[in-house]
Amino acid sequence: MQDIPELENCRLCEWQCGVNRLEGELGVCRIGRPKVASAVLHPAPPQSYTIFLSGCNFRCLGCQNWSIAHFPDTNETPRGYVEPECLGEEAYDVVNSREGKFLGADRIFFSGGSPTPSLPYVEQVVREARKIGDIKVNYDTNGFLTVDSLKRVIEFTDSITFDIKAYHDDVHRALTGAPVEPVLRNARYLAENAREKLWEFRILLIPKISVGEIKPLVDYISGIDPTLPLNFLAFRPNFVLENYKGASKELMEKAVRMAKEGGLENVDWSGRVGLPGRLSEKTSDKYENKGGEIAGGIAKEAGCVTHPRNCVACELEHECPIKNYRPAKKSI
Repeated sequence: MQDIPELENCRLCEWQCGVNRLEGELGVCRIGRPKVASAVLHPAPPQSYTIFLSGCNFRCLGCQNWSIAHFPDTNETPRGYVEPECLGEEAYDVVNSREGKFLGADRIFFSGGSPTPSLPYVEQVVREARKIGDIKVNYDTNGFLTVDSLKRVIEFTDSITFDIKAYHDDVHRALTGAPVEPVLRNARYLAENAREKLWEFRILLIPKISVGEIKPLVDYISGIDPTLPLNFLAFRPNFVLENYKGASKELMEKAVRMAKEGGLENVDWSGRVGLPGRLSEKTSDKYENKGGEIAGGIAKEAGCVTHPRNCVACELEHECPIKNYRPAKKSI
């Protein structure tokens, strides 16, 4: 197992915890050494051999990969640490296998959770794969990187999928536990400095919670470049939001219409719509916008004690009731 000196004072993401992960100290992500959760050929565009890294620096209420993202606080048994040389060779071989070619896979796709707390490891895997031959790389991000980390990602990737959860800070905090400013800053930096690497921005639409975020996000993105690609993702009930109503087709079509009216030229939506559930009656008065009030109320009911949510300053940072939430339903 290779040591990664950067983890002795980890500042890979915007929490900049500064903990020594090699000695067992844990920051907001609560990840020690990087671990692979799983790796599989995946048909979602871009088609790829997707490597899921355990852990995440967000604590999202509606996480669809919660058992991976909230490692080590879940019962998920990850594949574990894989030597970069072995994983790089494996990824290269699978992408170029008969199965990979049949799927149309042409790249390695790093996801999670979030790959950012494992960024130096990801770089090692990419270097090893490219020692064998040319291969494309996609990096999936929640946008909560330092600028230096983002520059590193831009350097080794061919494509980047970039999620933006909300525009208003209070709504973003309610949904993720993190401030939105670094995410918007990085979205702009990527669009202005590496436009060719952006596969698409992705915005998850949650009924009631996200409605007030559509227009300001569209205005923000179109104000940078109206040709930037945007995909609205239909929320489906997951994790803490396991009983919440799924997005409707009407909501998705409304969002696309608003985006086009706002000047965006390359916009669509994807996902399953019309999944059953109910809208929450719980609200919190610690948030300014309606979406924040609803999401914050749900987080509070689930045991979150710091409002507006701010995971790095929470007294329960390492005993987080969100990370320890166990949904009664399987993800849809």
